[in-house]
Amino acid sequence: MKHIIILGDGMADHAVERLGGKTLLQYADTPYMDMLAKKGRTGRLNTIPDGFLPGSEVANTAILGYDLNKVYEGRGPLEAASIGYEMREDDLALRCNIVCLDDGVIKNHHGGHLKTEDADTLIKYLNAKLGNDRVQFITGIQYRHLLIIRGGNKHIVCAPPHDHPNEPWRELMVKPEKGWEDRKDGDRMTARETADLINTLILESQVLLTEHPFNKARERRGEDLADSVWPWSGGYRPSMETLANLYPQIKSGACISAVDLIKGIGHYAGLRNIDVPGATGLSDTNYEGKAQAAIEALRKDDFVFLHLEASDEAGHDGNLELKLHTIEYLDQRIIEPIYNEVKTWYEPVSIAILPDHPTPVEIRTHVKEPVPFIFWHKGIEPDGVTEYDEVSCVSGGYGLLTLHEFMDEFMKL
Repeated sequence: MKHIIILGDGMADHAVERLGGKTLLQYADTPYMDMLAKKGRTGRLNTIPDGFLPGSEVANTAILGYDLNKVYEGRGPLEAASIGYEMREDDLALRCNIVCLDDGVIKNHHGGHLKTEDADTLIKYLNAKLGNDRVQFITGIQYRHLLIIRGGNKHIVCAPPHDHPNEPWRELMVKPEKGWEDRKDGDRMTARETADLINTLILESQVLLTEHPFNKARERRGEDLADSVWPWSGGYRPSMETLANLYPQIKSGACISAVDLIKGIGHYAGLRNIDVPGATGLSDTNYEGKAQAAIEALRKDDFVFLHLEASDEAGHDGNLELKLHTIEYLDQRIIEPIYNEVKTWYEPVSIAILPDHPTPVEIRTHVKEPVPFIFWHKGIEPDGVTEYDEVSCVSGGYGLLTLHEFMDEFMKL
């Protein structure tokens, strides 16, 4: 039995008055998800352990069966792995967004949907101006980049910018954890020193970026500026077992995503990362290319993790219509071709479909709530659920699973 997880990041949502009190999954046209719910078995899953914020790095790692209390080090180290940066033992790696500020608040977390080639110019400029033996800025993808602080202390409190749209940015700057203010972590600097350094970089980046020709041109066109770095979710080099060590059913596996942190999880999980031309992490991503890549990977590997980011980005932007489209694209441009292909294979394939967390369009941030899921393979006994959504799956045969129980049950199929 081969296995594929198809994950629509942030796809779950709340009931929306504009949709007649339905959630987006209830309202959207999703014939293939509904068909697989009817033919398969469903349930709900708690993806966020106690004590953790509902970030994608937490939820996706938990979905794959890992104990976050043992392996979690934040997004920074995952994204370092995805772009090929080998962390040193004394490195602190932080995810480094380029954001848009306006009138004292975080206008958006993506700097006006930066293209990678434009962001690369800005990151290299910042590294030339602010980088040194201790500080290094490294280009990632689109607005998502990497800040390395050698000797940095991870015991700091950072605000994920996508969780704080339209909030005053000065109140969200980095702080040391309580009890760690003036403590060192081994030979590293104190948490207060680390926080002060990062805040200085934030303020200095704003001066430099505002004056950069790229932003001057955007300003003349009336577009959002990419006018500040925003580092967050830092950690040290993580220690994760491969999925092959955790689950004997997985002898080889692949990860398909346009998002650095997911590629980083795949790297540490022992999966080969597959880059798909035209994969963007947004609604304009190459859906057909990702579906075909997943099909080809399943011909070679036992396990495929296929991640689609677009619904989460639309949720963060509060764009109801676009999020509906991304859900429908996932159904008809990803699930439909994969299902229609693997249902004809002699070797059976188990399909799992789920989000990692809800990103409600009317809140524009992640929430810590159960998500609905589907398991299907030829011959599975249906549980009576006929539609895939947050409400219908409450009655699913798997009930409410927690963390590693999802992967444990999926590997039993």
